[in-house]
Amino acid sequence: MTARGESPRVVAVIGSTGVSGAAICRALLATEPIRQVIALGTVRPPVPGVTLRRVDVTDASLAGALRGVQALVYAPSETDQQPDRAQRRANEVGVSVALMAAAAAGVRQVVLVSSAQVYGAAADNPVPLPEDQQILATADGTVAELLELERLAYAVDQAYPQTDVCVLRPAWLLAPGLPNPANGLLDGPRLLVVRGTQPHWQFCHVDDLAAAVATAVTTRMSGPATVGSDGWIDQSEVQRVLRRRPLELPAAIAFGTAARLHSIGVTSSPSELAYLVYPWVVGSERLRDAGWKPTFSNVEALTDYADGRPARGYRLPVDPKGATAATAAAGATVALIGTAALVRRARKRRASGK
Repeated sequence: MTARGESPRVVAVIGSTGVSGAAICRALLATEPIRQVIALGTVRPPVPGVTLRRVDVTDASLAGALRGVQALVYAPSETDQQPDRAQRRANEVGVSVALMAAAAAGVRQVVLVSSAQVYGAAADNPVPLPEDQQILATADGTVAELLELERLAYAVDQAYPQTDVCVLRPAWLLAPGLPNPANGLLDGPRLLVVRGTQPHWQFCHVDDLAAAVATAVTTRMSGPATVGSDGWIDQSEVQRVLRRRPLELPAAIAFGTAARLHSIGVTSSPSELAYLVYPWVVGSERLRDAGWKPTFSNVEALTDYADGRPARGYRLPVDPKGATAATAAAGATVALIGTAALVRRARKRRASGK
């Protein structure tokens, strides 16, 4: 058993097959004094040198698979689709089982990857947000799952003081091949802009997140810590890197349409747009003090994602039913742009008398 203050030598990872999880495994394997990285699950991750322990990570038998493990990392779940209520519930159960199993098995540290979205996006947010900033996010959509994850982490941290719990809160994660980045805000034929706003775009490259996980593990970090590239970039820089034009909508139309699309199940939450409008920049002070620093700037992270993103042929819908089907998986931006296209077409038809 690792004594308090010593760095762990055996680290287990849940979620190792995703883009983020695989990067975390690679970073841990390259970090001293870690000697073994164990993937927990049923599929071997695409990382040479990782040991696979086949186990259902949502079952209580997970505790037995944690024998000899001193630190457990729970990587973020990744999917092309916005998670529905059933999937969010399954993810919450998985986190709860992992936390309880780690405590029962005597694992000394758990590192959970959450998101800086939990702070909420607000007009009066300081830039950057301090890590002890009050959590004020609206509990709906994907953020509801993150808030529940953090609630579970806090409960285990209080109930089992022998297990340190560290929660990492990255900015928007980016990497080639990462599905549904920024909750779909970077997808679509045009980039949505809410009129009269100046977005603060901040990203976190998956490799920088992986290095942050390794730092948190080797320094036995506990409590919350934020992760992100230095500072932020503005809308024009995002448009330049992605080589796409903006579509500007008045705030009343953007938020009103998002709410209506949410009511019919097209988008997961109308509050997603707040993260496009208001600042939620983080400074990563605790990790920097521990020796970590980002290797990707915001522009470099966005460029790496854009260069590795598969080409997508977007087709705007031709009728409202088509809009619902085509945009359901793509997030608020694509849905709003598709709806705006329908409105423009309807206006043109009326103007031409057709």
